[in-house]
Amino acid sequence: MSNKYELVVSIVNAGYSENVMAAARAAGARGGSIIRGRGSANPEAEEFFNIAVQPDKEVVLIVVPVAIKDEVIKTVYKNAGLATEGRGIVFSLPVSRTTLEEPVEEEEK
Repeated sequence: MSNKYELVVSIVNAGYSENVMAAARAAGARGGSIIRGRGSANPEAEEFFNIAVQPDKEVVLIVVPVAIKDEVIKTVYKNAGLATEGRGIVFSLPVSRTTLEEPVEEEEK
């Protein structure tokens, strides 16, 4: 059984989640959820990637159909990726089950 949806995850510097959402919507996504967080990169990681890590982060979670996942990732990275002030990373994970198309029936107790 192949998955119909993917979860696109973007982790950006605080204040740049709206850039992520605008880019994702331009690529066909409908909406997402934003979670505040803190980065934990160590100095060696900062030196390896040649970037300064801002500790305050925002995690943007967007469930999209598999058909538009690559375009969403590409557009988000272009607008909020490592080469921008948002210093974001973007990746996706498969979604094995969702209630977006059909509700999940409650189990009998």
